Amino acid sequence: MSDEPININIVEGDAFFAHEVTVNFTPTQLTMDFKCITPRTDPRSKKPSFQLKHNVVMLEPWHAKMLIGILGNVVDKYEKEFGKVQKPKPLDKAEKKQKKLAQEKQTTRAPTYMG
Repeated sequence: MSDEPININIVEGDAFFAHEVTVNFTPTQLTMDFKCITPRTDPRSKKPSFQLKHNVVMLEPWHAKMLIGILGNVVDKYEKEFGKVQKPKPLDKAEKKQKKLAQEKQTTRAPTYMG
């Protein structure tokens, strides 16, 4: 084996905030599709627009299981330092509002006999 140095080039990705994630699997891998949804304004259009970015991470099932353990440890440490992680109150309020609207939609719906 040679003692010559090895050149390594590191390409770092941009910082990415994920608003949601979708997880799927095959027999050999788990795929996590992290999504960042950002509203945009276009002065030429009155319609709302959104920018959707994806970052996909693929793991073998064994690595995914290791990731679960690591995340559990980090969240435990976080909670010891900053307190219990809880759902933000505005999010809880929005979910209750959506649930109420969905129930109202079901009760005010006209009966249908077409399946």
